[in-house]
Amino acid sequence: MIEVYAFATPNSVKVPIALEELGLAYDLKPVNVRKGEQKEAGFVDLNANAKVPVLVDADVEGAPLVLTESAAILVYLAEKTGRLLPAGGEARARVFEQLFFHASGLSPAFGNAGFFKRSSPEPQPVAEARFSGEAARLTGLLDTLLAERRFVTGDDFSIADIAHFGWIWRRQFPDVTFDGRPHLAR
Repeated sequence: MIEVYAFATPNSVKVPIALEELGLAYDLKPVNVRKGEQKEAGFVDLNANAKVPVLVDADVEGAPLVLTESAAILVYLAEKTGRLLPAGGEARARVFEQLFFHASGLSPAFGNAGFFKRSSPEPQPVAEARFSGEAARLTGLLDTLLAERRFVTGDDFSIADIAHFGWIWRRQFPDVTFDGRPHLAR
């Protein structure tokens, strides 16, 4: 059985979405990050970085596999099932290209834009403008891709689409809208 430790965060929602798409049974273990549960000893034993999501797969040889980082979890699940990730060639490379774009660009831009607008102890207008502007720029890039493709890497739905969805689905980030981004909004 697979256990998923998660909360309603952009990175956490990706894992149950992938599990549902892949038809894998799982047990969802809520970790309330607003109450600091991710910093409790039992959870830190699973992830020393004290972040969600965490996947524990007991359906492996030997000790259960404990895996952190949403993109790594998506790759693991896709490879475990042979679905949502092409076997090779350019199609596989494009999925990884989008996963890395997500992990190094989109996710930090959205996360930091939200932090500086909502959670910073003091107003940080330069940081707010920087990260909101970057999030807007990156959604523009995705919209351009989706103008030519059904999904972010081509005609087939993949873990790259799931990765982006984690941040895109909320659509209510400070200073970031989908106005003028009809392909992303679909």
